[in-house]
Amino acid sequence: MRIVFVHGACVRDGAWWWSRVDALLAAGGTASVAVRLPSCGELPDARRPAGLDDDVEETRRVLRDGGPTILVAHSYGGVVATAAADAGDVRHLVYVSSFLPDVGESLADLGPAGPAPHLEFFPDGTFAARPELVPPLFLHDCDPAAVEGALARLVRQDAAVLTTPVRYAGWRSIPATGVVCAGDQATPPEVQRAQAARAGRTVELATGHHPMLCHPELLAGLLREIAVEHD
Repeated sequence: MRIVFVHGACVRDGAWWWSRVDALLAAGGTASVAVRLPSCGELPDARRPAGLDDDVEETRRVLRDGGPTILVAHSYGGVVATAAADAGDVRHLVYVSSFLPDVGESLADLGPAGPAPHLEFFPDGTFAARPELVPPLFLHDCDPAAVEGALARLVRQDAAVLTTPVRYAGWRSIPATGVVCAGDQATPPEVQRAQAARAGRTVELATGHHPMLCHPELLAGLLREIAVEHD
């Protein structure tokens, strides 16, 4: 069973964000790969501006390249994974502090009303996380190396990804697990719980927004359990 990771919004270098979980999985013989999202500038030859549909297509390409897969998404990545899960052989969807849109819904339809205070929007149509708010809201339970690495990987992203609706909802036909990060200071746990209710089951972790950085062993353990269920 292969693991495919999809990272969240306004960051680059997906392999880095998932590297701690990847190392634990690799030690047990499980291969994983992180999708590079065009809308975050991770594919230099991607068209500009790249949007949600480009992220979905790149995820589909990665899914088609492998066999049985557990597709793991974080935050905005849940929107991408939901729409891309009809490609390849996805056996299970895992949503980490994430969003599970239905067909015709966008990320903007699912969160609290109004723009999030930790986001900044620019005249050129892009948006980004406010660097001064990232550590206290997103990384408050992470070690200094993780905080430094995360801040170095912040990027602007086309704001249209927030309002583009999905055309397929993988969680409706594929087994899914919603991971609620109960200590999250950025995405309210009650919002996470409402989204996770759309999955087949919910798992709660007492972590902040990035359990892959602060407690990778928890995610790795969960993914191993899910992989065994699908063997």
